[in-house]
Amino acid sequence: MDIIMISRNISTYLNHDLNYLHEDGTEDNDIYFSGDIVQQSTNLAPEIINAERERYSDKKHKHLESLEQLTNKLYSNCRRLERSNSNGRDYLPMLRYEIRKFRKLKRSWMMTL
Repeated sequence: MDIIMISRNISTYLNHDLNYLHEDGTEDNDIYFSGDIVQQSTNLAPEIINAERERYSDKKHKHLESLEQLTNKLYSNCRRLERSNSNGRDYLPMLRYEIRKFRKLKRSWMMTL
């Protein structure tokens, strides 16, 4: 839940900084990554619930793989946003720290399934 709240707050903050147009009329491409972190963080909880509800190990592994992909994408999008032209990038290490904590918890949780 912390990851979801932090990513939403960071995205809101970044959107204010990145929603301007360049001199040639193009928009900043990093604004899309701010939406991606919200979408990916929101999709973490349903994958956890689906993995816990599944009875068959094959289907559990599919949800676990999806969860791993989501966390990897979320982490890489945070790294991309840290290179953006915004003051909000200072808060991204906090989100990456929460993702690293989540990965550790996920490893131990996966052993219980």
